[in-house]
Amino acid sequence: MENNIIFGPINSRRFGMSLGIDLSPSSKQCNFDCLYCELAPNATISTQNKSVSLDEIISELKKHLDENIDVITLTANGEPTLYPQLDELIDEINKIKNKTQTLILTNSATLVDDDVFNSLLKLDQVKLSLDAVSKDVFKKIDRPHEDIDIEQVVEKVIEFSEIYQGKLFIEVLFVHELNDTKEEIQELNNVLKNIKCKRVDLGTIDRPPAYPVVGISYKELHDISMLFDSSIPIHIASRVHAEPNNAHYTDEDILNTLDKRPLTQDDIDLLFDEDSKKRLEILIKDGNILKKEVSNLEFLIPKQNAKRKRKK
Repeated sequence: MENNIIFGPINSRRFGMSLGIDLSPSSKQCNFDCLYCELAPNATISTQNKSVSLDEIISELKKHLDENIDVITLTANGEPTLYPQLDELIDEINKIKNKTQTLILTNSATLVDDDVFNSLLKLDQVKLSLDAVSKDVFKKIDRPHEDIDIEQVVEKVIEFSEIYQGKLFIEVLFVHELNDTKEEIQELNNVLKNIKCKRVDLGTIDRPPAYPVVGISYKELHDISMLFDSSIPIHIASRVHAEPNNAHYTDEDILNTLDKRPLTQDDIDLLFDEDSKKRLEILIKDGNILKKEVSNLEFLIPKQNAKRKRKK
């Protein structure tokens, strides 16, 4: 597509057929300068310097929006909530979207601004990033603008999750030897237990980063996922660098693992050896393990967990 404001549609595994809106198409404009960002390093800002007009965005959206689109995704070369007419834009999109859902991908930091906070409440889906919650690790990995306080951000994320009526997703991106320590994971766990969301997506670096940092393996992501409280709806989102683990699981191991952390079939394909996969199929056939769909993804869970209430 030639137009650089609208891009896609892209078939997203997590969100369906997505039509993207880039709210900073001409340059990177962000209040973070994350180590893992695929965009070139840039000084952080607190307000956008160059903005696309609201009329131009809506005009382009009307040209490309059709009934096959599941979500209109607000994003940016940087942070989309810095767009100065965000509230008006969401109102205008809501007038023309019909049954299509609205989604924003944001780093969470501007939730401390009441105007942004209230604007995001109007969206159908919100994905908030939360890579670290301790001050030192947050500053190292996300390199935020000087006026951003992670403790205030965390408070607002929790508050938002209590009020928001749509689908809320949290994303944590792990960088090797930065936020993958047991100490930081425990701090994240303590915060995530207080956030009411549909899903917490654990990821790692999938694209060439701006700085000399590296991601972690799928196996490491899975091991990390097991450190979180079982009440947190964890999903491992990164598979680009995944290598099969081919581990042996007994029936009891399978049931215990799925009780602690529901897995998708893709997870099973990477974790289990062939004998374990056959045992799993028998457990499914016998009704001991069920399939449950959660926000476009199908998870395997023990039968006794089918009625377990998860947060939001």
